[in-house]
Amino acid sequence: MDYKAKLEELLNLAAKENASDLHFAVGRRPTLRIDGRLTTLNKEEVFTKEIAEGLAMALIPQDRQKQFFEEKEIDFSYSLSEMARFRVNVYFQKGNVAAALRLISSKIKTIEELNMPPVLHDFIKTSQGFILVVGPAGQGKSTTLAALIDEINHKRTEHIITIEDPMEYVFTQDRCIIDQREVLSDTPSFNRALRSILRQDPDVVMIGEMRDAETIQTAITAAETGHLVFSTLHTNSAAQTVDRIIDSFPAAQQGQIRSQLASTLVGIVSQRLIPRLSGGRIPAYEIMITNSAIRNLIREDKVYQIDLVIETSIQERMMSLNRCLANLVKQGEISLENAQLHSLNPAELATLLSR
Repeated sequence: MDYKAKLEELLNLAAKENASDLHFAVGRRPTLRIDGRLTTLNKEEVFTKEIAEGLAMALIPQDRQKQFFEEKEIDFSYSLSEMARFRVNVYFQKGNVAAALRLISSKIKTIEELNMPPVLHDFIKTSQGFILVVGPAGQGKSTTLAALIDEINHKRTEHIITIEDPMEYVFTQDRCIIDQREVLSDTPSFNRALRSILRQDPDVVMIGEMRDAETIQTAITAAETGHLVFSTLHTNSAAQTVDRIIDSFPAAQQGQIRSQLASTLVGIVSQRLIPRLSGGRIPAYEIMITNSAIRNLIREDKVYQIDLVIETSIQERMMSLNRCLANLVKQGEISLENAQLHSLNPAELATLLSR
């Protein structure tokens, strides 16, 4: 079998079907995730060990194959000509090779094209601060982040530096200078890149993911020293995000981090992609804009009250996830069942829907 040709055939099919992911492993047929649902490619043969390994070796850059066999898993990006890119994780399961590939469109969509709220345009009008896009894996965080960065690229004259592992969306420079740094390809590690980033004269910094206290501390410091910093976290809500950041640090440091976070945080977007009744998926989101009330709650360690501030600050264009879900149900965009499935407080959602 020509594994390179077979790989490109599967990737082209994933792109053509507008799949978000492609999975393959020994003992099963390759599978696409389309609109959040797994779809087995029944015309394909069940993959043997030889096929799975052959496709994996066609994917993994030759200079990193030794690392893969030593570490048993590896992350990287793969370009399919100019049509699309894939974020790839190849790993072992039951002693055999398997892979998950996330499709990254070559086109960076706008905030409007993503059906995200217009208030996000305000987030990028500030010259410094800390902005987070959060949510579970596979819910569009990177895509929303790319839309925000690309709008800055088209509207301002800034130096943007991204640090990613692996690189996802590729930006085309417009009014900004954009330097995209990929871990291992362009820098040994996230922390090494972050330690030197402030010497590279950035105006805007995008950190693909905050994985530890050192990364979080550097991001907050960059926001404090006059930079606009964007990043993501795998958290479910704004309040949980603030808690996660503070809890990443030893107790002795938490007071300082609360103070720094209260003064630098611009806002948090939490999002989910919900199956749409008409097909495809639509985002449901929570929007927290850091006002004086929220700053005080962070400083005073009363993060549990943030949800109430969001719910009662509609006039400031904040939005709770439940209110967004209720609106989507009333507009006929999503089913009640899916709204309940994605709600963090179904009882409150039921109250909002009964009004």
